[in-house]
Amino acid sequence: MMISTTMRFNRRISIVGLLHFPLILSSLSSSSSSFRPLVGAKLFRSSMASETPKPPAAKKVKHVMELFGDVRVDNYYWLRDDSRSDPEVLSYLKQENAYTDSIMSDANKFEEELFKEIRARIKEDDVSAPLRKGGFYYYTRTLQGKEYVQHCRRPLPQSQAQLPPSVNDSMQTGDGAPEERVILDENLMAQNYAYYSIGAYEVSPNHNLVAYAEDTKGDEIYTVRLIDADTGATVGKALSGTTSYLEWAGDSHLVYITMDETLRPDKLIAATGGVAKKKFAQIEIQEQNKMHLVWLHKLGTEQSSDTCLYHEKDDTFSVDLQASDSKKFLFVASESKTTKFNFYLDVSKPEDGLVVLTPRVVGVDTTVNHRGNHFFITRRSEELFNSEVVACPLDNVSDTTILIPHRESVKIQDICLFSDHLVVYEREDGLQKITIYGLPDVGEPLKGLQGGRAVDFLDPTYSVDPSESEFSSSILRFSYSSLKTPRSVYEYDMRTGIQVLKKIETVLGDFDSSNYVTERKWASAPDGVQIPVPIVYRKDLVKLDGSDPLLLYGYGSYEICIDPSFRTSRLSLLDRGFIYAIAHIRGGGEMGRQWYEKGKLLKKKNTFTDFIACAEYLIREKYCSKERLCIEGRSAGGLLIGAVLNMRPYLFKAAVAGVPFVDVVTTMLDPTIPLTTSEWEEWGDPRKEEFYFYMKSYSPVDNVNAQNYPNILVTAGLNDPRVMYSEPAKFVAKLREMKTDENILLFKCELGAGHFSKSGRFEKLQEDAFTLAFLMKALNMIPAKVSGKSQ
Repeated sequence: MMISTTMRFNRRISIVGLLHFPLILSSLSSSSSSFRPLVGAKLFRSSMASETPKPPAAKKVKHVMELFGDVRVDNYYWLRDDSRSDPEVLSYLKQENAYTDSIMSDANKFEEELFKEIRARIKEDDVSAPLRKGGFYYYTRTLQGKEYVQHCRRPLPQSQAQLPPSVNDSMQTGDGAPEERVILDENLMAQNYAYYSIGAYEVSPNHNLVAYAEDTKGDEIYTVRLIDADTGATVGKALSGTTSYLEWAGDSHLVYITMDETLRPDKLIAATGGVAKKKFAQIEIQEQNKMHLVWLHKLGTEQSSDTCLYHEKDDTFSVDLQASDSKKFLFVASESKTTKFNFYLDVSKPEDGLVVLTPRVVGVDTTVNHRGNHFFITRRSEELFNSEVVACPLDNVSDTTILIPHRESVKIQDICLFSDHLVVYEREDGLQKITIYGLPDVGEPLKGLQGGRAVDFLDPTYSVDPSESEFSSSILRFSYSSLKTPRSVYEYDMRTGIQVLKKIETVLGDFDSSNYVTERKWASAPDGVQIPVPIVYRKDLVKLDGSDPLLLYGYGSYEICIDPSFRTSRLSLLDRGFIYAIAHIRGGGEMGRQWYEKGKLLKKKNTFTDFIACAEYLIREKYCSKERLCIEGRSAGGLLIGAVLNMRPYLFKAAVAGVPFVDVVTTMLDPTIPLTTSEWEEWGDPRKEEFYFYMKSYSPVDNVNAQNYPNILVTAGLNDPRVMYSEPAKFVAKLREMKTDENILLFKCELGAGHFSKSGRFEKLQEDAFTLAFLMKALNMIPAKVSGKSQ
């Protein structure tokens, strides 16, 4: 089941926890100069011949669960092992992996060709768009053949440092340029680990130190380390058992969050020692649970002396931490799926602790920011469902002025503040917008804002994301991509309207975006609601007569928006004549807050019927046929795939369910499972009869039937803290027991990774190649010359 720019241990895209967050950013990611479209090629058609190995059969151990007079029998409950060490469980998982390897062995050569093809599109030695911060340019570098990035910086030349930032700035390199400093090389740090991920990377305000949080298992439990930004030398002792929430409070303190026993971010801690330690002594801290707290740490002190700033005791809430755009304040939020309230910490006086900014009011969600002598608050409630933006003086937080009113057709998704501007990220009719407003001088009255300037975008459907920008400048930085446009970083001068492309993702080979067509169509749901469906295909390969293969992706939970963005590895589908589509189904946030509300709790089935309606629309409009339709979803999107497979199995040829949340009722009845309690406002609390029976009616594990299913690939991560590996394992075991067809059913469990699978960039590409090979195998699209077998 059960994102901010760095991936945090949460469930909503911004801050609140997502147990079933999709691998949006890393599924199918990267073009080859040697590849040519396979038009008219002889294809290898695999068969389930007599020599095909027999799939593993999990033993059945009867486990009876009864509630509200209803009896459920789970014969595979024994597959859950919280320690991840039970020999019998591990043996079963290894058997499933071996079976998957065996079934896919005839596609090994093709998979390797795909991997080489995808990798050949990537410029392996590359540099990100440098960001000017203070007296430095900061950027990351990738190296030829290396899995991970280097975090680097380079001082500004003296002549440039004396001038204000400009969209025409560029980092000098080569002879005479200031020397580059590699601050942190992840390749060196990852040498002794099968998994390595940096969840937070924060430079101190004076640019002398860097604090970073590393995860070496995939379980999203981090260790925070401090290093000297010039020498790379370790500073002080590491902080253990943290989340990836990490911010500087001035140059001498860190604020961080730890989790309780169910991996719920629960306490915010400030380590300042001395007087401040005594000030917060009344907040109970159990010594044995310190590894699950959230702290503000005074450099040079022991972690054991850190002081608790806040303890959220309501287990349906989680704690969030963000820095204001001005970097003058840190904001601590406690939030559920419907309610969010905030405290602020003055980073110049961290010992003073937290001060209430917005109160806890059930059903009111507030996100806060700062500029000058005002706090800016984005406020949502049942009446203001698409949010409004208000401001209040620092010394009178109850005196609010509406800057941007609530609008029923426009959802305010995020705001960014600058010294002289307010940038609003919005959504209207399912499309993203950026609107820029000028602000009066600090000290002048703030009034309602009008006449904002909009940033124009070219594609009919696209994705826009905020990028870190310098608060004191007039330069807005954002990233843009579409289904046919590689990720592009732009800088926009908010004073002049001049926009400059700073970096576009390099796609090697013969990629030409003009070869591809992007569209946005609308499918009708059973209740008449129109569902957006972004589509991309290569115009010289598709026939649009129903014979083309198509992959339909879906998610539809947590108000997350699956905006159409570019992935280079998807070209390996498009260049083989595939059509790719996304179903913007209810439960997501693409069409506003009410779109989400109508796809959760007792309206959750709208998510599934919307997806089926999109599939039927694509078939009816001749984009594909049932025999050529593949579907994919991850995490909560895996729940979607499991549900529609049970509801309409004959509608699809192949399905990929990545780390799927499929045992809904059993998981949501168990508060000891990570994040369960905070999910009750998303799915419902099955301890209540109405929710119990509604959730049971769609829970994939509870609705596997004796019927034919399409070809299915299910994946899991043994160390996954969001969706326990046992959920997909049980789903596969029950499918093996019940299904009546001879189609492929594969289960692949990564034994050294978590929710986001393997950590290396090439390792992820290999996984992409495997998934594509599975889809090609299911559709009989593997060329005979590559498989090495005759037709």
